[in-house]
Amino acid sequence: MVTDKLKQLAVARAVVAELEQSIAADLNRELASLPANYGFANAKAFLAAVRAASGGKRGPRQGRKVAASKSTGAKRRKRAVITDKIRAQVKKLVETGKTGTEIAKTVGISLPSVQNIKSALGLVKKQK
Repeated sequence: MVTDKLKQLAVARAVVAELEQSIAADLNRELASLPANYGFANAKAFLAAVRAASGGKRGPRQGRKVAASKSTGAKRRKRAVITDKIRAQVKKLVETGKTGTEIAKTVGISLPSVQNIKSALGLVKKQK
């Protein structure tokens, strides 16, 4: 019973692989014929026309990276300037027993910044 199902699965996988190859071949044929379909002599002229139509903008896959904040719409946080006053505040809050998260919220800096300050001041417990 299981062997029959395994055979059916193998046949189905072969059919899927065949379909994928067929689709890839059809897609390549269609893409290759695009310049001629739009009256261009070659792909280079066609690409130049596409770039001109898009205002010369290049997509993210052509060498440029899209920043996460631009693609998701999230605002990027400004870098905190760590001053001696902030270091003193962190030291004082550590000595009063506050957690790193509480210190970060109180002082207005990130948790990694708090950890860096604690490490620089020698306030981090050493691991055993």
